[in-house]
Amino acid sequence: MGTWHLNKDFIFLDGAMGTMLQKLGMELGERPELLCLTQEAKITEIHRLYLEAGSDILYTNTFGASPYKLEGTGAASEEVISKAVELARRACRGTKALVALDIGPIGALLEPAGTLNFQDAYQMFRRQMAAGAAAGANLIVIETMADLYEMKAAVLAAKESTRLPVFATMTFEENRRTFSGCSVSAMAAVLEGLGVDAMGINCSLGPHEIYPIARELSGYTSLPLIVKANAGLPDPVTGEYAILPEEFAREMRRYAELGVTIVGGCCGTTPEYIRKLKEAFAGAAPAARQPVSGSILCTPTRTVSIDGVRVIGERINPTGKPRFQQALREGDLNYIVSQGVSQAEAGADILDVNVGLPDIDEPKVMETVVKSLQSVLDLPLQIDSSDPLAIEAGLRACNGKAAVNSVNGDRKVLGKVLPIVKKYGAAVVGLTLDEKGIPATAEERFAIAERILAEALRHGIRKEDVYIDCLTMTVSARQADAAETLRAVSMVREKLGLHTVLGVSNISFGLPRRELINRSFLTLAMGRGLTLPILNPNSREMMDTVAAFRLLSGEDKDSKEYIARFSGSETVQAAPEEALAPGESLEYAISRGLKDETRQAVKSLLSSTDGLTIVNEHLIPALDRVGDRFERGEIFLPQLIHSAAAAQQAFEEIKTVLSKAGGAPMSKGKIVLATVRGDIHDIGKNIVKIILENYGYKIIDLGRDVEPNLVAKTAIKEGAGLVGLSALMTTTLKSMEETITILRKSGHGCKIMVGGAVLTPEYAARIGADYYAKDAKQAADIAKEVLG
Repeated sequence: MGTWHLNKDFIFLDGAMGTMLQKLGMELGERPELLCLTQEAKITEIHRLYLEAGSDILYTNTFGASPYKLEGTGAASEEVISKAVELARRACRGTKALVALDIGPIGALLEPAGTLNFQDAYQMFRRQMAAGAAAGANLIVIETMADLYEMKAAVLAAKESTRLPVFATMTFEENRRTFSGCSVSAMAAVLEGLGVDAMGINCSLGPHEIYPIARELSGYTSLPLIVKANAGLPDPVTGEYAILPEEFAREMRRYAELGVTIVGGCCGTTPEYIRKLKEAFAGAAPAARQPVSGSILCTPTRTVSIDGVRVIGERINPTGKPRFQQALREGDLNYIVSQGVSQAEAGADILDVNVGLPDIDEPKVMETVVKSLQSVLDLPLQIDSSDPLAIEAGLRACNGKAAVNSVNGDRKVLGKVLPIVKKYGAAVVGLTLDEKGIPATAEERFAIAERILAEALRHGIRKEDVYIDCLTMTVSARQADAAETLRAVSMVREKLGLHTVLGVSNISFGLPRRELINRSFLTLAMGRGLTLPILNPNSREMMDTVAAFRLLSGEDKDSKEYIARFSGSETVQAAPEEALAPGESLEYAISRGLKDETRQAVKSLLSSTDGLTIVNEHLIPALDRVGDRFERGEIFLPQLIHSAAAAQQAFEEIKTVLSKAGGAPMSKGKIVLATVRGDIHDIGKNIVKIILENYGYKIIDLGRDVEPNLVAKTAIKEGAGLVGLSALMTTTLKSMEETITILRKSGHGCKIMVGGAVLTPEYAARIGADYYAKDAKQAADIAKEVLG
């Protein structure tokens, strides 16, 4: 497992494969991976050139060898990967260089933003990993990922089908987010938890732009760090990259100061870049790193640091809740998700998820509920179950780092659950009870806490990720236990340095004025060291108490949160306590991505308002507000897509009503979309399609690798007022220009918008496009301008 260390301060990777193939005459539309089968000598020669330049690890020519991307080529992933590994190994003969199986994104959006099922993605990756291991790869590199959920599927596939070391790198934009909104901290927490051997950043940006992102990453993980930067950005006209080898090497040299030890080049780099890179690092030594210790829970877009009082919402739990039990039995996910939404908007930091009923399939329901909550919320989850199968189902489905509630001091329980916690990189809540029951004294509970911590450490779980529940007993039955619980909390915090958990509302069962008792006990417990109270965040009094404690303890710096809460300037409003008017209800549901609520709201509104008015006065303004929040960085791509999908429910309902009434079909106009000839990358186009459809436009999607003449013929035939063209590679920009030329010569008066990572507004104008769309939101703005 440790062979990849190579006993060196720095490990040098190779540079770009695609750039080299283009220089050697790869034709437009050719799949680089298929050249392993038809141009063996060419691929081997590129590997050899990188070895001569100083590369210690060669990436196989398999970046796009997923079954999805190879569909229709007549070649299977296994065939391409086996040959690619063989060629890299052939080049390495007589050297100490290693061969890394290169795994790129599948090429389709995963659920809930897309349609690709997590398990299906896992199986595709598993096929690739198994083939690479069988062919003799020394390690696996999963690179250029923008979706943390897809990265998780790939890492699990690598871990569960091979015993090879795993490198994992994601691609970020200058705002320190991937295009799907994943943060640096979330990537670090999830990948380290899943057990990768090294992590880092590749592609999209040059070494200057990646530097601050890598600096942030170095503070979140102690794992070896990888940087494989682009040679700047390509010139759309010439295809040449902006940074020459000397400048690239000089910029990359600074990464030694961050403790980065694995370096190479991505798009635009060649063997000369690697040669200069190795020269630049001569005599350098990697700086020592001191990542910030501590525990975090996260989703891709939200990280919650457990460095003070953090509220765990308790409402997703069937205990004593007949309506919730009914929802579980009937599969009423709408009700369950609504409980999550209301807690999130009331200020919960984490959501406890308990679906335990004796007459349901708990693992299956847990997976379904976790996915449903993630489709509309970005709060971290706490998987709450006594069933190891349900715990694993929840953790596997979870997109981010979760906590597990709970284990206890029973060694049999610890032996079953802690390996699952370790495998998925979760935190764990340990209850201070064992097979003998709940101890009466604080000292006995503390002894169980010590046992839980020792077992967690033995399983490789970090101390910071062990939380202890000292147990809240009902004071009406066992009054003395309240004091013992508080003493136990103090002992665990002071002597073990662990975070503590309490189900606060248990204290008051059977007594009048429960809220008063709960608030008083919460205050006492926080004062003794409680950091993770489990409570009902919809109780304003309880949340007010937490806000006041954060202020008085110094957690709330400069009283900002307290002032915002009580001055009426909160940026996030709680869920409405009173029924909203139909139009307000519709806009509320769309803004939160609630599909069923959106459909119900529009049905109610249609009884008094015509469809066109609903679209113009409610649907479009609601989507515009969501889009504005996206542009401000308040929400990210998943939330934008969920809101658009909710709006689609309203459009469908309005269309149905118009159809039954014999009215004309509702459409705001036709738009043709296509990824241009020679380019098979269509995720960006597919996102634009989702957003535009949900603004009410009829989309004619021609797919990927589309001939210019077909675009023009379709636009004319459909009478489309707008055509959208996408390209990811500089080599296919000529196809985009040719498509625009043919459209103009056809005499069809449509407007043309273009987009893609390699385009600029200036180049879009140069090739005759009317508009440049940097993202899906801007594409929607263009459509409104053109079509109304």
